[in-house]
Amino acid sequence: MNMDHFEGYSGNAKLAGVIGWPVSHSLSPRLHGYWLRAYGIDGAYVPLPVTSKNLQTALRSLSKLGFVGVNITVPHKQAAFAAVDEADEIARRVGAVNTVIVEADGKLIGRNTDGFGFMENLRAGCRTWRAEVGAAVVLGAGGAARSICAALLDSGVPEVRLLNRTRERAEVLAAEIGGSIRVMDWAEPASAMPEVGLLVNTTTLGMVDKPSLEIDLSPLAASALVMDIVYAPLQTALLDQAEARGLATVGGLGMLLHQARPGFAAWYGYQPEVTEALADYVRAGLGSG
Repeated sequence: MNMDHFEGYSGNAKLAGVIGWPVSHSLSPRLHGYWLRAYGIDGAYVPLPVTSKNLQTALRSLSKLGFVGVNITVPHKQAAFAAVDEADEIARRVGAVNTVIVEADGKLIGRNTDGFGFMENLRAGCRTWRAEVGAAVVLGAGGAARSICAALLDSGVPEVRLLNRTRERAEVLAAEIGGSIRVMDWAEPASAMPEVGLLVNTTTLGMVDKPSLEIDLSPLAASALVMDIVYAPLQTALLDQAEARGLATVGGLGMLLHQARPGFAAWYGYQPEVTEALADYVRAGLGSG
């Protein structure tokens, strides 16, 4: 199938999209567009550039414009949580929404699927990983870290060791998420690595046009798994370093693909699959500007 061929849609097409500022970088239209064409669904998914001051108005306009839902990306996830009429348990717990469902009466239902996407990517990328084998080190305390910490604790990880450049932000995250989260010193990551089964980078360090992540992985056990949620570049320096040590690794693209599944299913009534063909197609978008 030539996925670049636009087959069109009818006036009854179900409309969805992604709200962010900026939003031109988002791969979500490419991802959802692939599924819409692959499954022959009469629908469209479009980028919606919305500033912070216009977010509330934009969300309240969705039902009037015929939208069945949207994804929310940076910097609006926390503001969207405050703007929806109802939020699921995970969204309430992490205080952020990345998926909005517009009901027939215009009611806005907020969900957070980032943790789901992370765990699905982890399990698909390393089928031998088990939550109970050891603690998890999480680098960063932003929105993604909140969802990931909650998901790891729910999966049965005995302890999350949280390191962030600004310690206060990590302490706020730990207090708000609750559970076994121990805040540790960003400047001394080696102290967090004994008996660790998983290390996750949730920061933007290592991303294209960002500084690299400087960390020594030698204290990690040979059985540890290293994950990076950065997917531009697909292969980060952190993953290179881990592989050079013989550690198992999982990249960030799969999290993007899997977190999209629940929203697509809710909007279009079809459970989409994450396949290698889909991953290849979305990967190609990283080089298309």
